[in-house]
Amino acid sequence: MGLHNLQPAPGSTRNRKRVGRGQGSGTGKTAGRGQNGQKSRSGYSRKRGFEGGQQPLYKRLPKIGFTSRVEKPYVINVEKIKAVAELDEITLETIRSVHKLGKNITRVKLIGASAKDLASKIKDDAVTTSGK
Repeated sequence: MGLHNLQPAPGSTRNRKRVGRGQGSGTGKTAGRGQNGQKSRSGYSRKRGFEGGQQPLYKRLPKIGFTSRVEKPYVINVEKIKAVAELDEITLETIRSVHKLGKNITRVKLIGASAKDLASKIKDDAVTTSGK
């Protein structure tokens, strides 16, 4: 047995139907499209989601969801993560050195009762506090 003599299993393939090739073929004249109507014309195509005039599913269901393009900052509670509060200078890089942050995080917000006191230590625009 070799690649040159491989054949499909018997009965697994079928010849393609040649429509519109004479009356004797069984699919002559109207080529299996019926008599008249939109679907018998050339160039006919149905809209995606068309359900024969019935209200389509995508219009019957409510519109849901909204994705904001404004990036929300990663929130760190300085009461729970003391290592951030103990830093001399607070920047995104120094926070990464003491607390595990994902690579995609570009903004950090510090919250907690003592977050206001850390405002003087912050040296980066990407880091903010909840207090003033």
